[in-house]
Amino acid sequence: MYLIGDIGNTEIKVCLVGPKNKIIKRINFANERLSNSKIKKQFNSFKKYFPKINKILFCSVVPRSFTMIKKYLKIKTKKRCYEIKQLNLSSVLKIKVNYNQVGSDRLTNAISLITENNNYIIIDLGTATTFDVIIKNEYIGGIIAPGIKISLNTLSDKASLIPKINLKNIKKVIGVDTVTAVRSGFFWGYIGLIDNIVKLIKKETRKSFKVVITGGFSKLLKNSIKTKVNINKDITLKGLIKILKLIK
Repeated sequence: MYLIGDIGNTEIKVCLVGPKNKIIKRINFANERLSNSKIKKQFNSFKKYFPKINKILFCSVVPRSFTMIKKYLKIKTKKRCYEIKQLNLSSVLKIKVNYNQVGSDRLTNAISLITENNNYIIIDLGTATTFDVIIKNEYIGGIIAPGIKISLNTLSDKASLIPKINLKNIKKVIGVDTVTAVRSGFFWGYIGLIDNIVKLIKKETRKSFKVVITGGFSKLLKNSIKTKVNINKDITLKGLIKILKLIK
């Protein structure tokens, strides 16, 4: 039995994985104001499984949160808690970028999909909007743009006349009031961003790609993107399961 987790800037996802890589239990909780008491409360539902856990693996872009969770799990399970960059990832993925600066989540997503025959562009609509380019078994780099939610919140925080707005599918481009104008700008703006960056990646590499999207806004945007895309909401967790084999 294995414990895997994805520690992001906004949210932490943790899963218990059983035989045949079946996800037995999962929890999601906010990373904001993470404390020892909050960790204890969130992991309480895993307590009965702690003696059965053989391996623990996380990908994390928030070192402080990983350190806190690692210390808790070390005490409770008596097992070492690994972060993916502590392992020899080069044995499964050729990384053509600055290893120290690329996010663990992005490498995990790449490992989730790599094959000897296909090229992928992975678009993650999370705290940031990221594009990762994988050519066969090589991670060649990517693009980072502002995240949708954080950009919406920043706009309403900085502009006193713009209220908090939830992004929705919108058919018309021209807004008739502040809310519809902002929704149009963000909805069609990010659609254009995605289509244009994918187009530029194909032009620069002179290759064809399968395009995968994940993250909170992927379902909302999927049908309006001109590029053919597939949603893979558990891409990071699937990548962690593949990386588990590197822990001896």
